[in-house]
Amino acid sequence: MKEILEAIQSQDATSQDFAALKLPESYRGVTVHKDETEMFAGLETREKDPRKSLHLDDVPLPELGPGEALVAVMASSVNYNSVWTSIFEPLSTFGFLERYGRVSELTKRHDLPYHVIGSDLAGVVLRTGPGVNAWNPGDEVVAHCLSVELESSDGHNDTMLDPEQRIWGFETNFGGLAEIALVKSNQLMPKPDHLSWEEAAAPGLVNSTAYRQLVSRNGAGMKQGDNVLIWGASGGLGSYATQFALAGGATPICVVSSPEKAEICRNMGAEAVIDRNAEGYKFWKDERTQDPKEWKRFGKRIREFTGGEDIDIVFEHPGRETFGASVFVTRKGGTITTCASTSGYMHEYDNRYLWMSLKRIIGSHFANYREAWEANRLIAKGKIHPTLSKVYSLEETGQAAYDVHRNLHQGKVGVLALAPEEGLGVRNHEMRAQHLDAINRFRNI
Repeated sequence: MKEILEAIQSQDATSQDFAALKLPESYRGVTVHKDETEMFAGLETREKDPRKSLHLDDVPLPELGPGEALVAVMASSVNYNSVWTSIFEPLSTFGFLERYGRVSELTKRHDLPYHVIGSDLAGVVLRTGPGVNAWNPGDEVVAHCLSVELESSDGHNDTMLDPEQRIWGFETNFGGLAEIALVKSNQLMPKPDHLSWEEAAAPGLVNSTAYRQLVSRNGAGMKQGDNVLIWGASGGLGSYATQFALAGGATPICVVSSPEKAEICRNMGAEAVIDRNAEGYKFWKDERTQDPKEWKRFGKRIREFTGGEDIDIVFEHPGRETFGASVFVTRKGGTITTCASTSGYMHEYDNRYLWMSLKRIIGSHFANYREAWEANRLIAKGKIHPTLSKVYSLEETGQAAYDVHRNLHQGKVGVLALAPEEGLGVRNHEMRAQHLDAINRFRNI
C-alpha cells in the first residue's frame, strides 16, 4: 500500500508505472458482519448505533473480472445508505449480496460473510479487466454508484431500468469506504482537477441523485422560473438540489430545521428559507392523523416568498412526515419527485389534491451513467460545488455514520482512505482559487 501511495503522490508516475505496481493481497475496508445482523433487535431506529456495527477489517483483494477496475481509494464519504447498512434497516444488506451472488459465477465473489460498504470514491485506477478500453492505470477518477449488468433490453433506454440494477457498496460488495474498491468501468468519471480528494469524493451519489430527480427529463425536468420546494435544503442531498435550482434559473424555497442551516442556504444564494422548527409546523396531530390546517399555513407561507405563486416542483425525500404537505402545496399540474423516505416509507396524502388538480408523483432513484456524468461535469466546470463540512479518518467511519444518522452534520461528511491528510490531489490551483469560497462554504460554519 505504501508503494501505491508513493506513486499517486509523486505525480510523475506513468500508466506503465501503475500497471507494474504489485497489488496487495489484502486491504482495509469498513465492513458490517453477517453474524451481527440481529445486534440491534428490539431497539428503536434512533437508538441503533453505527459505531457498534461498523468495523475496519483487513479483507482479501477481490478477483478482477471483465469490464471492471480496481481503484486505490484516496477518499470517500458517508451517505444515508451507509447508515441504513450499519443499522440493518429496512433490511440487512446481506440479502442483496446473496441475490447478486446467484446471478453468475463471477458475482459469487460478492456473497461473503462481511460487506465492504460505501457508495462514493475519489482515487486512482490500479488495474482494469478485459474489455476495458476507456480507462488506464494511473487515471484519476471518481465513481458513481450505479451497477448494472445490461443483459436485458429493459435497461438500454435508461440503465436505471435494468432488472439487475444495483447500488454499488450497498447492494454489492467491495465499496468505497476502503483503501481499494472494485467497480465496473462504466462507473468511472474524471476527477475534477481543482478539488482535493475528499472534496471530489463528496458529491457523487447525492449530486447525481439530485440531478436526475430535479433536472433530468427522467425526473422533474426543472426549467427557468420554476418554484422548487426543497426539503432539508442544507443537507447532503438538498444542498445540491438548492444549487441546481439556483444555477438553472429556478427559485428554491428551502426548508430547514435550524437558524444555522437557514444561514447555509442563504450563503448558497437562496433568499426564500423556512425554518420549520422556528415556525412550529406540525403536519401530524398524532401518529395516525395529519393536520390539513398546517398544510394550508405552510402553503400560505410559501406564497409569501413567491409573490402568490404555488410550488411547481417539490424535491421530496423525508417521506411520511412531509408527503401530505408536499402534495397539498404543489400547484395544479405540478410535480412531486421522491427519492427516499428517511422519516418513514408508508406515505399518506389526500388523493383529492392529486387527482383533481392533475399533479404528478415521480419516483426517482439515483441516476443513469449519462446523468451522473453530466452532474460530475458541472462539478468539474465549477458550476456546482461540493458541500463537504467535515472529514473523518477511515478508523472514524462509525462516528461519521453516527453523526449522519443523528442529523448532527451539515452537507456531506468525507472520509480519508489512503490520503494521509486533507487538501491533497489538487491539480488546477488557478481554477480552485476562483471558487475557493464556494468550495469551503460548508467548512466555514
